Amino acid sequence: MQPNTGSPLEPTASERLSHAGRIFTSDLSVNEFALLHGAGFEPIDLVMGVSVYHVGFQFTGIRQQQELTVLTEATYRARWNAMSRMQAEADALHADGIVGVRLQWRHVGAEASHLEFIAVGTAVRFTGEPGKFRRPNGQAFTSHLSGQDMVTLLRSGFAPVAFVMGNCVFHIAVQGFMQSLRQIGNNVEMPQWTQGSYQARELAMSRMQAEAERDGGAGVTGVEFRIENYAWGAHTVEFYTAGTAVRRIGSGETITPQFVLPMDG
Repeated sequence: MQPNTGSPLEPTASERLSHAGRIFTSDLSVNEFALLHGAGFEPIDLVMGVSVYHVGFQFTGIRQQQELTVLTEATYRARWNAMSRMQAEADALHADGIVGVRLQWRHVGAEASHLEFIAVGTAVRFTGEPGKFRRPNGQAFTSHLSGQDMVTLLRSGFAPVAFVMGNCVFHIAVQGFMQSLRQIGNNVEMPQWTQGSYQARELAMSRMQAEAERDGGAGVTGVEFRIENYAWGAHTVEFYTAGTAVRRIGSGETITPQFVLPMDG
């Protein structure tokens, strides 16, 4: 997979970001804004990245059970392009991090194979120790955690490092006629789908974990999983997973459990 290196700032973004500092913009809720402000973070500007990609086609036999590496690479690269452009905007603002990252997609144009991936988040600056929360390579951290979860993470002695992801486009083999015939009217497991789904999920998870290790994370929190079909037919699906890699920065606070006393009577 493509390493998470820096990406040049898009010229069209330079004009908008040149006005940053006069007034901030963010997609933080009021509660998120207040909590992050209390933790020493101030919003700078809404940052984003876009990549419109033509996802190609990879031939495979209907009875073949395998990853479609051409399609895996295409959908990963499109997401990486969007993320790296968002990262470039935050780094141009000298931000310490990007919170509330959302990575979405939609079909564009007349072709079903044309996909637009959009990465959006709020660039923030830490008002305390300069550079404390930046990544080891000096870039702003990225995190999909909400403002509330972000503050709780910091109180626990951890800090976000990077939004990490993994994916796998997989073709599920078509079952034979006799197997289909035996399933009529019966409750029975479909082994091709079970094994294919399991294998694809494991590949996606292992790739996400590899990104977290590469970026110096001690673990991944807030992991999400999605299954998309796009336009490849019923037997080809993408398994996509993402989360926020975190690192330890202190001992954290001791959180005392709150117990509810039973009512009398």
